[in-house]
Amino acid sequence: MILIRPAVENDIEVLCVIDLIAQIENERREFIRCAVTSGECFVAVTDEKVIGYAVLNYSFYHNGCVEMLYVHSDYRRSGAGLALMQHIEPLCKTPKLFASTNLSNLPMQSLLAKLNYVLSGVIHNLDEDDPEIVYLKRIR
Repeated sequence: MILIRPAVENDIEVLCVIDLIAQIENERREFIRCAVTSGECFVAVTDEKVIGYAVLNYSFYHNGCVEMLYVHSDYRRSGAGLALMQHIEPLCKTPKLFASTNLSNLPMQSLLAKLNYVLSGVIHNLDEDDPEIVYLKRIR
């Protein structure tokens, strides 16, 4: 069973270990620290082990935005991403909730489709040769 809860300060180190980008980039570690300390981060836990996290904020034109959804590679396709998304959607304070992923990230695109997100736009040149696909879900 997967439990979702707000991240706490003790989770920061664990999140930096399970997140492969955070293992090599200080910027990602700082992002995680800020998201946790600001109360924007939620973690997925199974068998008392943190296996993923999501960050909900209002940085996208003052709309709700899933700025990050990350699940440890050993636990992908286990329902953790779905559980995180289903947990944060009702917490969104705006009528629109945005999420995005790279064009190459088919599992995330599939998850967003399953949750009834619709294509909202494309941003080129964030990652070389891998456009960012922006999705929207109307919450209210």
